[in-house]
Amino acid sequence: MSKDFYKTLGVEKSADAAEIKKAYRKLAMKYHPDQNKGDAKAEAKFKEISEAYDILKDEQKRAAYDRYGEAAFDPAMGGGPGGMGAGMGGFSDIFEDMFGDFMGGRRGGASGPARGSDMQYTMDISMEDAFRGKEMTIKIPVNETCDNCNGSGAQPGTSAESCSTCEGAGRVRQQQGFFTIERTCPTCQGVGKIIKDPCTKCRGEGRIRKDKTLKVKIPAGIEHGRRIRLSGEGEAGLRGGPKGDLYVLLAIKPHKFFKRDGANLFCRVPLPITTAALGGEITVPTIEGASAKVKIPAGAQSGQQFRLKSKGMSVLNSEARGDMYIEIFVETPVNLDKKQQDLLRQLDKSIGDGTTGSKHSPESSGFFKKAKEFWEDLKES
Repeated sequence: MSKDFYKTLGVEKSADAAEIKKAYRKLAMKYHPDQNKGDAKAEAKFKEISEAYDILKDEQKRAAYDRYGEAAFDPAMGGGPGGMGAGMGGFSDIFEDMFGDFMGGRRGGASGPARGSDMQYTMDISMEDAFRGKEMTIKIPVNETCDNCNGSGAQPGTSAESCSTCEGAGRVRQQQGFFTIERTCPTCQGVGKIIKDPCTKCRGEGRIRKDKTLKVKIPAGIEHGRRIRLSGEGEAGLRGGPKGDLYVLLAIKPHKFFKRDGANLFCRVPLPITTAALGGEITVPTIEGASAKVKIPAGAQSGQQFRLKSKGMSVLNSEARGDMYIEIFVETPVNLDKKQQDLLRQLDKSIGDGTTGSKHSPESSGFFKKAKEFWEDLKES
C-alpha cells in the first residue's frame, strides 16, 4: 500500500516548508523513543514521520515524490535510498533549531575555515570628547592574514588537499541507534583540507601576529559603556577564514565639575553665606568650555537647583542638547578672626538664632518649635 507522507505528517499537499517542519517537530517530540521507552508502536510511528519529513523537507525529493510517489525512492526503480537512515537526519534539525545558536551557529555542509574571534578594546575618553565627538587613533595587537601565503596556510606554490577523513566536509557522522552524531572532523579540525607543506612564516595557520592602527569615530553624545562595532577588524580566521569584529568599549572618565545623567549635567556649586543671604550672581563653567551666569535670589538655601536650558550634553544622533542643573550648597564660614566673630554675634542678636521664633530662619524656628512640643507631650504622658 502506497504511503501518503502528507497524511503521515498531518499537513495538506499545499503546505509550505515551515508548516511541514512545524508539524514534524510536534510529532517527533511526541513519538520519539526516548519519550516512549518500550513502546513498539511509538517507535514505528516515529520511523514513519521521520521518513516522511526526510522526503518532504527537501524540495527535489518532494517534487519527485509528488510526481512518482514512493517509486521515486525505490532502489529497484532507480530511485535513491529512503527509510529510517535518511529520516533520522530530520530529527537532528530539531536540535539545530533549539540549540544551534547556543552551540555556535547552524550546521552547514562543509564547515570551511573558522571565523576569527571578535575582540574588545576599552577606550577611555573625557566627557568633553563625549560631548563634541572625536576621531581617535588606536593601536592593537591582532592576528592578521599572513602576507606570505595570503591566508591559505600553505607554502607559496603549493595548496591544501581535501581531507580524506571527512572528504572535505569538515564534519564526520556516526550512527548510534536512532541517533546520528555529527562532530567536527578530528583530522582537519573542521576546515575540510589538510596542508602537507605549511607556510614557513605562519606555520600553517594562515595568520600572523602584528600591530594594527585603526581610526575610531566617536559620535557626539555617546554614553559611558556603549560599544562601537568595527566590522571585520577583529582576529583573522584560521587558514583564510573570515575576520571577526572589533568592539570598542567606551569608558568616560569622571569630570572635575559635572556629573552626567543621560543628556543632562549636574554641577554642585558652593555658595558663600553672604551671597545666599543677600542674593547675587555667580559664574559657572559649561561643558563646551565657556561660562554661564546664574542669578541667585536672596535667601537661597542649600539643595536649591537652577536650570540652564540646553547647556547639557549633546544628544546622540541629534542636534538637541540636554540641560544643565546648578545645585547650590551654602558654605559656613571658617577661620574667622575675632572681629569677624564679633560681627556675627551682633548679627545673631539682631536676627535671632532660630530657636526663639525668628522670622529670618523659618525652618529652624519651625523645627525647634515642634521639638519643644514633642518634649512637652512626653512629660504629660
